[in-house]
Amino acid sequence: MTSVTPLHIAVLMGGWSAEREVSLMSGAGVADALESVGHRVTRIDMGRDVAAKLAAAKPDLVFNALHGTPGEDGSVQGMLDLMGLRYTHSGLATSVIAIDKQLTKQALVPHGIPMPGGRVVKCATLFERDPLPRPYVLKPVNEGSSVGVAIVTDESNYGNPIARDAVGPWGEFEELLAEPFIRGRELTTAVLGDRAMGVTELKPKAGFYDYEAKYTDGLTEHVCPADIPDDVAAACEAIAVEAHRRLGCRGASRSDFRWDDTQGIAGLFLLEVNTQPGMTPLSLVPEQARHRGMSYPQLVQAIVEEAMQDVGKG
Repeated sequence: MTSVTPLHIAVLMGGWSAEREVSLMSGAGVADALESVGHRVTRIDMGRDVAAKLAAAKPDLVFNALHGTPGEDGSVQGMLDLMGLRYTHSGLATSVIAIDKQLTKQALVPHGIPMPGGRVVKCATLFERDPLPRPYVLKPVNEGSSVGVAIVTDESNYGNPIARDAVGPWGEFEELLAEPFIRGRELTTAVLGDRAMGVTELKPKAGFYDYEAKYTDGLTEHVCPADIPDDVAAACEAIAVEAHRRLGCRGASRSDFRWDDTQGIAGLFLLEVNTQPGMTPLSLVPEQARHRGMSYPQLVQAIVEEAMQDVGKG
């Protein structure tokens, strides 16, 4: 690693989203990495007094290691903008759009990026009729890490129509995004700056790649690089870079795909773009960086350097 200009960096982590524990793991790893390359670090577990803590710390840069709301939806970005603080990852407008799966579709599909169809539905209507032919997927419009995802099939024990007492995301949210279920394989591509980092296939040992499978060691096999045709891998990387650029992402992003391997490239669909991808030991961005010969501290430092260069953009 080239010489590093020492900075005072506040690492924001934790918060109160459904992804709090993952954020704490990401933040701890980032803070340790920053210190290992010579930065001074202030660790901040975000509470309602976060602005006061940041004002007291007076950092040169805020490393945003939050996941989910309000750290990924534009709220924290707007606060940092108002405070005049530099920060990593995407800015306010990008964050607002990218965390909302429906807004993301509206931003990307007109530019030829393939995403599943579907629509937002009121949860109360699910107990009367299916919004789409089965099988279909129900997911929150603005949560990450596969929080609150349900796959509704003819064989599922949710009932037909879904029973009011069935356990599922309809008990937690007023609205959900309903999408056709795409059979096949889970693929993901990280982007750092303007460069794709590769393609990983995710093979859950059971069920699908949900929150537990993502963050429990041993529940999901990561195949990096993915054992897929070269043209599909190239398409994943091209789509991920284009989505990163179209949304105005900064730092690292991660694009998640579903690929129906019976359909070739025509079976590849972008599901979502994560503007605050995980930085835990099991996370996919550090894994792809390692495959490219970039250590975890080098990855963190690259994100810091882009944030120092790109302040005011996005």
